[in-house]
Amino acid sequence: MLADDSMLLREGVARILAETGFTVTGQASDSDGLLALVRRDPPDVAVIDLRMPPGFSAEGIDTAAAIRTIAPQVGLLLLSQYVEVHHALRLITQFDGGVGYLLKDRVADLTTFAGDVRRIGHGETVIDPELVTRLVRRRREEDPLDELTARERAVLGFMAQGLSNAAVADELHLSVKTVESHIGAIFTKLGLAPDDREHRRVRAVLTFLRA
Repeated sequence: MLADDSMLLREGVARILAETGFTVTGQASDSDGLLALVRRDPPDVAVIDLRMPPGFSAEGIDTAAAIRTIAPQVGLLLLSQYVEVHHALRLITQFDGGVGYLLKDRVADLTTFAGDVRRIGHGETVIDPELVTRLVRRRREEDPLDELTARERAVLGFMAQGLSNAAVADELHLSVKTVESHIGAIFTKLGLAPDDREHRRVRAVLTFLRA
């Protein structure tokens, strides 16, 4: 399901999704239209423009929140023209899995885009690599990630993109066991003790994104 105020982009994304094996169950130009479609026939994933009528600010996130109230099982993918860190952090913090934040340019890579949509539909979190890169460059006077090694930061960066341990291992040309060892060290250095109320992996990623 698609919601975007630009008919050209909306039709383009719909065509790409159809060509990569998805069924587009509906399209809308604004929040009200999308919510009506979700109420009638909840999709596996809703692809939403971050900036929608009437204000063209962050209506997409508000719409995503409304969708989660109507149909909690729906995956949410927000598309943005630019990397906007504060909106991305709000999305990641506010929703528990099954969400994504991608630049619109990523749509052009059909295979990767389709894979990202499927991951969101399966409950994973997908973050645009450009956003992760910018966050890596940010520093605060007291950076909670200071104790991490360069390799541990790299592992955590890929975790922030929603990659599994096996996928991180492939990216860094490491064994899965080595990646698991790095993740264990990350948890220890960030002081993330096992906690049934909040998954340590999610807490580590949020620490990374906020740093």
